[in-house]
Amino acid sequence: MSPRVVASQLAITLLWLAFSLPASAAPITSTSEQQQASREVSEALRYGHYDDVTMDQAWSKRAFERLLKLLDPQHVYLLESDINEFSGLEDSFGDDIKEGNLDPIYAFYDRFQDRLEARLNYAINQLRQKPVFDFSGNERMVLDREDSDWAASSEELDALWDKRIKNSALTMSLSNTADDDIVKQLLTRYENQLNRIRQTKSEDVMSVIMSAVTGSIDPHTEYLSPSQGESFDIQMKLSLEGIGALLQSENEYVKVASLVPGGPADKGGALKPADRIVAVGQGEDGEMTNVIGMRLDDVVDLIRGAKGSIVRLEIIPAKAVDVTQTHVIKIKRDTVKLEDQAAKSQIVTLERDGRPVKVGVITVPAFYVDFEAWQAGRQDYRSTTRDVRKLIEKLKDQDVEGIVLDLRNDGGGALQEANSMIGLFIDRGPTVQVRDARGRISLYGDTDRGVAYDGPLAVLVNRLSASASEIFAGAIQDYGRGIIVGTRTFGKGTVQTMSDLSHGELKMTRAKFYRITGKSTQMKGVTPDISFPSMLDSEEIGESALDNALPWDTVRPVNYRRYGNPARWMSELEKRHEQRASNDPNFRYLEQEARLARKLREQTSSVSLNKRQRKNEMDAQEAEQLSLENQRRRALKLPEIKDWTDSRDDKDSATPIDEAELNESAAILYDYHQLMQDQ
Repeated sequence: MSPRVVASQLAITLLWLAFSLPASAAPITSTSEQQQASREVSEALRYGHYDDVTMDQAWSKRAFERLLKLLDPQHVYLLESDINEFSGLEDSFGDDIKEGNLDPIYAFYDRFQDRLEARLNYAINQLRQKPVFDFSGNERMVLDREDSDWAASSEELDALWDKRIKNSALTMSLSNTADDDIVKQLLTRYENQLNRIRQTKSEDVMSVIMSAVTGSIDPHTEYLSPSQGESFDIQMKLSLEGIGALLQSENEYVKVASLVPGGPADKGGALKPADRIVAVGQGEDGEMTNVIGMRLDDVVDLIRGAKGSIVRLEIIPAKAVDVTQTHVIKIKRDTVKLEDQAAKSQIVTLERDGRPVKVGVITVPAFYVDFEAWQAGRQDYRSTTRDVRKLIEKLKDQDVEGIVLDLRNDGGGALQEANSMIGLFIDRGPTVQVRDARGRISLYGDTDRGVAYDGPLAVLVNRLSASASEIFAGAIQDYGRGIIVGTRTFGKGTVQTMSDLSHGELKMTRAKFYRITGKSTQMKGVTPDISFPSMLDSEEIGESALDNALPWDTVRPVNYRRYGNPARWMSELEKRHEQRASNDPNFRYLEQEARLARKLREQTSSVSLNKRQRKNEMDAQEAEQLSLENQRRRALKLPEIKDWTDSRDDKDSATPIDEAELNESAAILYDYHQLMQDQ
């Protein structure tokens, strides 16, 4: 296998959850090519992965538990007797994968297929009887059953599914679906799921099994079937026509993991990370296809389409605590181009001591480089460092008092660009350490004399700043070269490479990043010197939210010289920031909304199946969210809205919050500049 290094970036594990053929059909079996791929994956993981992968009995238990979580995370299909019957996989999973003996695992998957079909048939049969739902009782339904016991009998699952069907019907009723259409739409949903089950192939099963294998080791190691590998290559070239969103499976939903900078969804602003997609429609008025329970690749196919065409998405907003709070958005498909991801600059003007003060801002959506032009030896190739250098000169010509580098939502990219961009602000020195699986440490650094900019510097980050962004922010912080503001970063401190298999490909974690202080960015990310309130839930977004993420650790620090000591002024900077934030409607809103979101999440472990009570609960939650939004809008002299979801499509509403963070970063930087001058 000849590995080809993939640019370090925010990697999202795509869980290809396939479903089954009917029990009456012949069981799906593995092919000789898949068995050989299993052996190759096992060897690569044991001898090439960064972590110590043994595939012993302890690992086998983890892999089997991972498979259960992929197939039946909410414990609504399989029975306790099924788990007991196949419990031998807890001991043999590792040996089976090493030997390419996939038959026992395929047999378990076939059992899951049987149970899944039985559940869907139960739902279909119940709905074909045209039930009249009674929403006047006192029943409640638990939302998260991941830690619940497995059902002891089919009758126990029947009772659970009665509640699931009833909850789906209630959700539709509260969303103003006509009573006559509720049963019809639910019936169509489950029949479509059953039809998709009948199209499952051996490769689908292989993908799920390999997801259990790789996902039990770390969240960024992934087996790609031949067709998946082709899609991955298309995405890496950024020539995919669609909406520019990376998706992942989460239970029965497809969730937005991140947005591609400069893509249609990112530019539109209506779709946000952690939003869940419940339906997809084509064009301005095409029928909406319900995608709850649909395979991830099928959802991607529905969303993907020709450049210039319209796709409509019905979503559950990230901050919605009730699945009835859906919202339909429109996105015009387009191709993501390198120019759309290029760094850009602007000027923020502050009023200080009765005079205008100019602070430069450079937004870096990704760490990019035109590899083909660079390898071809072209002198004019595009890269982040080259573009930022030009923007620095442009801002210096405009006599800015300082520069803010905006790395919010920058998921990373080329390691070489993070390294070279640090060199624009320091005069030679180490930038990052990389340790491989054998413990060997490579030290990267800036070897060029001189700097492009030696003035006041701030770096603005958020939870979606990852990988190369964290290397850059961490180095600036460690050198004391500038101050870091925003929220704690993602925490992805690992490096992946792509290797060809005889059948498919393997993306595997081979190394780990460390700051020059010796501290890893893994899991913990970079902690800002001055923190802003975050709308993103760290339990939902970030490396620490991913299963089996590699741990945080340290290596030896390297020698480097500090350029400053921002810590000596941090108390005063924090005091001034808090004074401004307390009078800023956007910052007050962010703090209050973050507190409200936490409170609602803690309160919502189950939902009522009583329509009046459910509506009262939903109305109370929406009233709190709407009240906060309208308080902010009144303070900013913006028109009030009647529904809090309307703010997602309102440019006047969404933009000022982003601008408020940027303006406050500029204000903090200028305070820092003044304090240094006063010294």
